[in-house]
Amino acid sequence: MRKKDLGSNKTSRAKPASKGKKNRSEVTKKGTGKRPGIKGHDKDAAGAVKNTRIFNEVDSIEREDRVEGKNSVFEAIRSGRPLNKLFVEKDSQDVLVLRIIAMAREKDIPIQYLERNKLDSISQTRAHQGVILELAAKEYVEVEDILGTAEGKGEKPFVLALDGITDTNNLGSIIRSAECAGVHGIILPKRRSAALNATVAKVAAGALEYVNVARVTNLVQTLRALKNEGLWVIGADMDGEANFQDANLTGPIALVIGSEGEGLARLVKNECDMLVKIPMKGKISSLNAGVAAGLVMFEILRQRGY
Repeated sequence: MRKKDLGSNKTSRAKPASKGKKNRSEVTKKGTGKRPGIKGHDKDAAGAVKNTRIFNEVDSIEREDRVEGKNSVFEAIRSGRPLNKLFVEKDSQDVLVLRIIAMAREKDIPIQYLERNKLDSISQTRAHQGVILELAAKEYVEVEDILGTAEGKGEKPFVLALDGITDTNNLGSIIRSAECAGVHGIILPKRRSAALNATVAKVAAGALEYVNVARVTNLVQTLRALKNEGLWVIGADMDGEANFQDANLTGPIALVIGSEGEGLARLVKNECDMLVKIPMKGKISSLNAGVAAGLVMFEILRQRGY
């Protein structure tokens, strides 16, 4: 894919604010400093993920998005095909398994270490030999490709960033809504997030074929880099300063949606230029993340004249 020079042709950031207010100075732009690079880096990127919780616990009987066994996994990683995650038996000293781990670290593939019984529970073949590899349903793109899509259409960038969305059904639903709302691309963190597997593709009902999805090591640094490119980072949060219908969402935007349980992470929230909320009358305090994302995305689409 064509890579865009992110250091040139920057989009003008027209500061968003609540509608009807003459003074928009209450929206404080966070300091961005020197652009750190769009991908971001994390000192622990190659480290082992200690949490043994499996993000997608509900697996179909016949999974076509997993490769099991040492030789099969080794060749799949070496082939360069798009991958989501490597599951490895904890404390394995097998020479080929250790070589597979090294290859995964070199390619920055997330690794999750599990007890043997956990691997057995997610294995389809029951002959995993201590390694299971989850394949991606679609090849991931770079964030530059997403911005290039907007530029190619002559439109202001409309990017969706997801923070902590671990449920595959939610991710699939959000991708479907994003495609209908004209989102140019979605950004996922490599860790603490669902990935593009067969379940996501099924729930997205074909929309995944038309939506660019990027994965980044550090979401905070990526948001900061997007701000340097002229986008305004708008977070959906129950403590937002304005209702989402009252905010000016017509400019170049990176909309950030957090999980329905924890919301936006503190560092992600600090990086937002504005927090918007969805007014609610009921007794519970949060909406399903897919529903919340859909409401705000289609308000952005409406404000853009569609």
